[in-house]
Amino acid sequence: MKHSTVTAALLCLLLGTPVRAEPYQIVTEEWAPYNYQENNRLTGLSTEIVRGIMALTGDHFEIVLLPSMRSIRTLKTRPKTILYSLFRTAEREPLYKWVGPIVEESIHPYQLANARQPVNSLEQLRHAPRITTRQAGLIPDTLQAQGFNNLEKIASESQQLYRMLLAGRTDIIVGDTDAGVAYYSRQLNIALGTLRRIPIELYRSSLYIAFSPDCDDKLVAAWANALEQMRRSGELERIQARYSQPIGP
Repeated sequence: MKHSTVTAALLCLLLGTPVRAEPYQIVTEEWAPYNYQENNRLTGLSTEIVRGIMALTGDHFEIVLLPSMRSIRTLKTRPKTILYSLFRTAEREPLYKWVGPIVEESIHPYQLANARQPVNSLEQLRHAPRITTRQAGLIPDTLQAQGFNNLEKIASESQQLYRMLLAGRTDIIVGDTDAGVAYYSRQLNIALGTLRRIPIELYRSSLYIAFSPDCDDKLVAAWANALEQMRRSGELERIQARYSQPIGP
């Protein structure tokens, strides 16, 4: 009898305790000028867009800055997770729900404007002594898949690429979108006209906001509608304009 009473009490306790639902969380990585920390504050083109969307939808989700690989892993493993900014590739397409595009970007190789041997063709690029990229990521993987055998995958972060180029330790770098190159040029005080964009588009895609598959379809639709509202009002274009700046020839 006593055992039955204890069991019943435990059942009541368990049934009476509400199950705490996993809260929505937004994750991102350090990737200027889209999402990055400046003066201990998370900012960037995509960050402004995401905050603008939440202002319209009334959401107040926490945004967490994580290392690149960890942010992707969190999107894959944690329920109710939203990640920005992510290239929407064929491989990633079925894995997530998508809102966007928030911006369309191209990636070009860069060299110094006063380089002795200006590169102007894909053939010249393939036969360059070396192309320096980051150690891992979508860009080095894409270039390798395209048959580039002259990749030097040694940079641990973007600023290292520019420092190597300026110091003469490499002739060509690839790693950031054109907006990213403009951002790092400002950060490193690289004078206008110092860098030359090689006229070869190596990669072009759109950046999106990705939602884990369990995210509510109504939430995804609300974010898509808010983004479209920002596009129609011109706010999206105004945000993008704040992060664009010429870098030279």
